[in-house]
Amino acid sequence: MRAKLKKIGTELLILAGVIVCSLAARSAIADHYYIPSESMEYSLLVGDRVLVDKRAYGLRLPFTDIELLGGRSPERGEIVVFDSPESGVRLIKRVVAVGGDRVEVIDGKVIINGEDLLSATAAGVEIFGNRQALINMEAGGGPDFRPETIPMGSVMVMGDNRGNSHDSRAFGFIPVEEIYGRAFRLYYRRGEGFEWDPI
Repeated sequence: MRAKLKKIGTELLILAGVIVCSLAARSAIADHYYIPSESMEYSLLVGDRVLVDKRAYGLRLPFTDIELLGGRSPERGEIVVFDSPESGVRLIKRVVAVGGDRVEVIDGKVIINGEDLLSATAAGVEIFGNRQALINMEAGGGPDFRPETIPMGSVMVMGDNRGNSHDSRAFGFIPVEEIYGRAFRLYYRRGEGFEWDPI
């Protein structure tokens, strides 16, 4: 009986260790995110699920905000996950401008350092270096944003659905250290099932 209890205890300790390691990995390395709203259409739809790389901008001690290793800075066009500075609700948006950029938004169109990001050849597509985003203007462009230079160490985030996104135009710039990670892959598309598409 004692040997049986010892075996059960050992198995429970192993199971607890696996659970703790899994939660630690989810906290510090990678996680998934469910798309709750239309703010990122057409790139991400309500009900889609994405994988988030939490090491992209630095490695944190699991279950804390303590940074262990610094990472690179977010780049224009990347999709990031962070908490709203207004409500604390977790949000997912696109980085449209980074520290040092002078940014302006007119009728939903982003202008960086005087250059309109809209593609000259593809309608409704914004070009962020080697990344592109198909912008949804069905609900209009949303509020304009007067020209302002982004402080170093911060980014401006916006939804691709410009008329239906509560973003940096309302709550301001996001400090890089407040970003949890970069959404890098769509693994489930609403209505279609399993996918494995980079985003």
